[in-house]
Amino acid sequence: MSLILFIEQMLNGLQFGVMLFLMAAGLTLIFGVMGLINLAHGSLYMIGAFAAAWVAGLTGSFVLALIAALAAAAAAGALVEVVVIRRLYARDHLDQVLATFALILMFSEGTRWVFGSFPLFLEIPPYLSGPVRLPGGIQYPLYRLAIIVAGLIVAAGLFALIARTRIGIQIRAGEADREMIGALGVNIAALYTVVFALGAALAGLAGALIGAIQSVQVGMGEPVLILAFVVIVIGGIGSIKGALVGALLVGLTDTMGRFLLPVAFAQVMAPAAATAVGSALASMAIYILMALVLIFRPRGLYGVA
Repeated sequence: MSLILFIEQMLNGLQFGVMLFLMAAGLTLIFGVMGLINLAHGSLYMIGAFAAAWVAGLTGSFVLALIAALAAAAAAGALVEVVVIRRLYARDHLDQVLATFALILMFSEGTRWVFGSFPLFLEIPPYLSGPVRLPGGIQYPLYRLAIIVAGLIVAAGLFALIARTRIGIQIRAGEADREMIGALGVNIAALYTVVFALGAALAGLAGALIGAIQSVQVGMGEPVLILAFVVIVIGGIGSIKGALVGALLVGLTDTMGRFLLPVAFAQVMAPAAATAVGSALASMAIYILMALVLIFRPRGLYGVA
């Protein structure tokens, strides 16, 4: 195992973690501010991917595809919040789970009806294709590096939005005491719609970015949703900083586990057995990580005590 290969896998883990952050940031905002369990968040990720693939196919522009993903996911999120979610805030969490699970089925079948059952493909633009040479002679795909940079820029922008803007102050106040900010004249309904649309737009952006690496297909959001929930549990519900740290931990743990464990077991097992055992343990690694965090930090790494 070479050092270059190890660093490449670390970068892959970082890219995976950044993508998870885009999913988890919106999810933790929605849960933290509204106290809502939104199982349909993965469907918004899927909508962003399909919107991007469709617009890219029509226009050939990757930038327009990203804009379409943001707009489509945000619009779908705002519509869902106004029509469905708004009626669930005062309801039991079980009602929220059942209602948002129904939304998953509706979005999946609606997407299949509009785009068909066959996957779509989003091409990497020429200016982001091919490898880039990094220090140490490392050749790494330029597009994956661009995802890392874009994700970190979005993270910085989100931190600035939450910490330094009026809407950010309202969001943080809504997490602490929604009744009080309502009494101070803040339009709670509008705030919730904005938060939900923002979370949906981040999920749609993640779907569009990852759509150029894997195929865009119905149901692609559900596996990522599970990982996003793991991220916010590790990082702490309602914490953007926790979502970033948790996402990077999950991305690196999953990627490096799949890379290192088969290699480690190959020292004492036959190659086929080492691959099978290492891959099985690697798939459990993030859940073991979550369990360890919850043992020592039951509210997550940056959860409110």
